[in-house]
Parts: sequence; structure tokens; C-alpha cells
Amino acid sequence: MGDLSSLTPGGSMGLQVNRGSQSSLEGAPATAPEPHSLGILHASYSVSHRVRPWWDITSCRQQWTRQILKDVSLYVESGQIMCILGSSGSGKTTLLDAMSGRLGRAGTFLGEVYVNGRALRREQFQDCFSYVLQSDTLLSSLTVRETLHYTALLAIRRGNPGSFQKKVEAVMAELSLSHVADRLIGNYSLGGISTGERRRVSIAAQLLQDPMDLTSVDTQSKEREIETSKRVQMIESAYKKSAICHKTLKNIERMKHLKTLPMVPFKTKDSPGVFSKLGVLLRRVTRNLVRNKLAVITRLLQNLIMVPVLRAVSDQESQDGLYQKWQMMLAYALHVLPFSVVATMIFSSVCYWTLGLHPEVARFGYFSAALLAPHLIGEFLTLVLLGIVQNPNIVNSVVALLSIAGVLVGSGFLRNIQEMPIPFKIISYFTFQKYCSEILVVNEFYGLNFTCGSSNVSVTTNPMCAFTQGIQFIEKTCPGATSRFTMNFLILYSFIPALVILGIVVFKIRDHLISR
Repeated sequence: MGDLSSLTPGGSMGLQVNRGSQSSLEGAPATAPEPHSLGILHASYSVSHRVRPWWDITSCRQQWTRQILKDVSLYVESGQIMCILGSSGSGKTTLLDAMSGRLGRAGTFLGEVYVNGRALRREQFQDCFSYVLQSDTLLSSLTVRETLHYTALLAIRRGNPGSFQKKVEAVMAELSLSHVADRLIGNYSLGGISTGERRRVSIAAQLLQDPMDLTSVDTQSKEREIETSKRVQMIESAYKKSAICHKTLKNIERMKHLKTLPMVPFKTKDSPGVFSKLGVLLRRVTRNLVRNKLAVITRLLQNLIMVPVLRAVSDQESQDGLYQKWQMMLAYALHVLPFSVVATMIFSSVCYWTLGLHPEVARFGYFSAALLAPHLIGEFLTLVLLGIVQNPNIVNSVVALLSIAGVLVGSGFLRNIQEMPIPFKIISYFTFQKYCSEILVVNEFYGLNFTCGSSNVSVTTNPMCAFTQGIQFIEKTCPGATSRFTMNFLILYSFIPALVILGIVVFKIRDHLISR
């Protein structure tokens, strides 16, 4: 099965010519691009995993090693197309990832990579190669079984309905798709099956056409596994004895020993600065959103709808070396500000006057400002967690739980903070809900007076009238909050830069771990 993802040395094989220091001046006669060559010699790659979980102290040091690539060599020149042949899971994508520098420092890579006969260091791979990923084109509203069933009807000439279904079930079993057979294919907005499962559906659609399956190991039975393994070994042995294999190795050695070698066509290093990249990312994120009116409306009504998609894009483009993940995170943080302000003003305008709160413009402003901070804090807290946890559904659940816990512990509405046990009292100082709640209580109750029936009725005779002034309720609920009004605002808004900085640190650590 061929992997036709495009992997090209910069400036070669029809993408873009990068002549290094030999670039011609404008108006100079055009010259034919220099031929380039790519050689891989004895490439091997293996990864190690712990046998037991990290908390199993007795065996946490035990590891098992899986070899994905073993003694792979290839040679290709400008103008040539190369097909990488192998079954699913045989290491085709890993080979391309290794050559393009997308593996980072994960696993152990051995072997040599030559461009124009010059050996590249591992950190130079990404500077010399571009890697265009494959994409799967499937109808998102069909289930896996329906997709394959229609493919079978289109691909197989004869047969009764039972034979078609049997063929579909066999292919799904072979590619471990039976457990998602009745789930929608889906896409980023509809959910559905995972990316890996979607890829296997594409493979299954091809297998339904009964292709040239010479390099796959059939694991459906022990006998078939032994038989097909022998066939793969025979093909490998025959290739290593073939003239083309000897010619490939000879070409690599010949290029290594040339006296005059062409320049390596590295990508340009004249990339934009940090702030220029940040501006580009911010413009791109904003333009992508504002062109979709429905997305703008939804964005004002619901937080974080774009975060999973943007993270997927940043993962891809940061691996290509275009920018670092924290730069996308900061661009998103700046992009959030105007939407959060507008969304908060819409909510406040409806809520404040409908509930009949203190009818002063200044107090409406304090109310809106106090609600804007939690809105932004929720956004940035989600960003921080997305740098740690890969599943956005888990992140949203964690943010919701943390928000509820903050209200229960920090707001004082469930139980007076002063009456809480000391550990909870200490924790309340680390919740933004404590400072937001105190601001809202002071903003509404300061300066209010309450009456209970006629003016000559003593409040002590009416248990329903515990307070005659708003300041009494403030001191009972959150003592000293009136004098801390400005300080509470400062502390509340200090959560925002703290989370942004924490998010940058988390994404930098994530970049470092992924590149290892």
C-alpha cells in the first residue's frame, strides 16, 4: 500500500527552488534549476515504553522496545516520484516523519540522511524538507458501515446483498473498525470517529476493491499470519538482492564521495520576528471567524468553540517550524478580548436592568467589569488546561468543576467564609469567585436602606427583617469588603495576566516535551 504524502527537499522535485547564495538578480537571464538528490542510508527507528504504570515502583524501570524502521535505504533525484510500499502500521508515515524532522527527539533514530551528497544533522531535517500530509475525504453524515457498504456496491461487480455485507464486516474486522461500525464518520464540527479511525475507513474502502495485497501480514489467523509473513520476508530478501537495491546504495555512496557537491537547499532563515508572527496569527484567527456570521453569533453566546480546531492547526504548523504553540495561544488570547467584552455587555444590559438592580450608570459599569473578568479567566484557564490535557471535552468538564468548586468555596453564598474550616478559608483566597462576589455584594448593597412594615415597628419583633441597612448585610456576608472594593478589583484582574503567563509556560513546556 503506497503512502503518497509529499516529502521534498526544499527547492527540489517541483516545489520551490532555493539556490542559497546563488540567487539571481532581477532581470538576469533565467537558469535551469540545479538537480538535487536525496539519499537515506540504513535508517532505523525504535521507541521504548514502560512495561508498567509509573506508580508501579517495582517495575517502573522495565521497558519494552518496538522497532518501527529497520535498515531502510532509498535514493531519489529531482524530477522523480517515489512510492513507499508497505502495509498499515509498517512504518511508512514514521519514515516520512523521521526524514522531515517531525519526530523531534522522541525514540532512537539511527542512519544517515544525505542531500546532494552532504550529510545532514538531525536538527537540520526540518530546515530542509517540507511535508504535505494526507487528508481523508469521506461523507461526514454516513456511518462507517454505510460508507463501506456503498463503496462495496460501487466496487464489486457481482454478488448478493449477503455477500456484500459479509465482505464489509470482514474488512471492518481486519482494520479494527467493528466497534465503531454504526457511528457517524463526522468531522471537526460534528464529532464522530477519531482521525486514526477515519484513516482506517479510507484504507478499508480501498481493500474492498481487492488490491496488489502483497506486503501486508494477515493477522486474522495464525496460519495466515505465518504464510503472509513468509511472503513479506521473501519480497524483502528478493529486493535486497536486486539490481535496483544495489544501484540505490551505489548512488548514495557515489554522491558521498563527489569532490564538488551542490549546495544543500535549506529553507530560508529570514523568518518574521515574534511580534510579526503574533500579528499574522491574530489577523488570521480573526478573519477566519468574522467571515462566518453564524460563527460570530455563536462565539458571542458560547465560549471556546474554536479552541480545539485552533490547537489542531497550531500542532500541525508548529511541527512545520512556522511558529511556536505559545504564540498561537497568545494570539487567541488577544482575539478573545473584543468578543468577551461584547458578550459581557450584552449579558449585563439584559440582566442588570431586568433584575432591577441599583439604578446607577456607575454601578452598572462596576457590575459589567466584575463579570468580564470571570469570562476572560474561564477562557484562559481553558487554554492553560488544553496545554496539558489533549481531550477538549475533559478540559471543559474540568473548567466547569473548578468553577463550581470556586463558587461553593469562595463566594460565601453557600456558607459564610468566616465560618468555614481553616483549610477551606485559605483555599478561598486562591479563587477568583471570592473577589468577584465581594465586588458584586458591595456594588449592590452599599448605601441601601431597608424597611420592615411601618417605621415604628422594631426590627427585633420581626424575624424576617434582620437588616435595616445594606452595610449590615455586607459586613455579615463578607466583613471588610467595603474597604477592599478597589483591591478586590486589582486582585480579580491579576488572575488574567497570571493565567496568560502560565499558559505560555505550559505551551513552551509542551513544545519542549514534544520535540524530545
